[in-house]
Amino acid sequence: MDADTYVETLAAATPRSFGFSAATRIEAEEWQRAFRPALARQIGLDAIAARGTPPMHATLVRSEQEPDHVRDEWTLETEQGFHLPFYLLRPLESSGPCPLVLTPHGHGKLGKRTYVGLAESEADRRDMEEGERDIALQAVREGYIAIAPDMRGFAGLRRREEIEQDANNSCRTLQMHALLFGRTLVGERVWDIQRLIDWAVQREDVDQAAIAITGNSGGGTISVFAAAVDERIAVCVPSSYFCTFKDSIGSVYHCECNYVPGIMQLGEMWDVAGLIAPRAFLAVSGRHDPLFPIEAVQESYERLRRIYAVFDADAACRLSIGDGGHRYYKRDVWPFVEHAFFKHQRR
Repeated sequence: MDADTYVETLAAATPRSFGFSAATRIEAEEWQRAFRPALARQIGLDAIAARGTPPMHATLVRSEQEPDHVRDEWTLETEQGFHLPFYLLRPLESSGPCPLVLTPHGHGKLGKRTYVGLAESEADRRDMEEGERDIALQAVREGYIAIAPDMRGFAGLRRREEIEQDANNSCRTLQMHALLFGRTLVGERVWDIQRLIDWAVQREDVDQAAIAITGNSGGGTISVFAAAVDERIAVCVPSSYFCTFKDSIGSVYHCECNYVPGIMQLGEMWDVAGLIAPRAFLAVSGRHDPLFPIEAVQESYERLRRIYAVFDADAACRLSIGDGGHRYYKRDVWPFVEHAFFKHQRR
């Protein structure tokens, strides 16, 4: 084993405590019941919860009406002393409680603003439109309520030093600090998503039985982990993330925020995503994405399909491949989400 073969060698030699091997649905459900709390501990949710959860109170900052929706800006204290900014987009008209779509974002200085369609320059607008990155805006135009939060380490949640330097993110420092306390940046971002769900399901205009999550890149990361540990999420659509740990973050240079210590001792990415079964799962990938190689995406997807097959839920697990690189591909997303919500409502 040398520096070039380190990950490959250890991946082959390291037993995965929760590597999927169930042959029946009963066994698969027992596997999930054991794996889910272990994964929550591994990403640091127990350490975060130990500080206590603040009262569920959000503050409305401003409300603006667009031609086809209302954009509210809020803050929510998700952890003692930490206030999470987020946008809530509402359709102008609805016939009752609407499904909810959570849209965590990835790396970038604009954060949630991109996802609601707000650009600060022509270059920003062009990048947003070409990469179909206005995901929350897409969701509200489909008739859903959408929540677009800032994610820790990005945009306005960078440290002051990185903001003053106009740096893209504060991930490295925040991840290193989190590790000192048995936490991870993935876990902190997932925690924020869970608290947003707690808050949103109290609203009369939200259908708490129809919740989806979708985001690109780092937002895809949080989509997978949040849906894996929180069964309230009925539909998970990660974009430009689902792959194998070995061939993506273990083989390609990635930001420190992607790493969960010991994750490969628990399971590969298909095992983590297997915690979502039999709920609806659509992986969206770019055929030429250099960060998440398509061959490994397809391998992980085939492994995940086997898990879904044990749950007799083959139709709920899909892969959509866009003919491009590291970006969002909306082509199959909203038809998949609509179908999943429709099936859920008919149960």
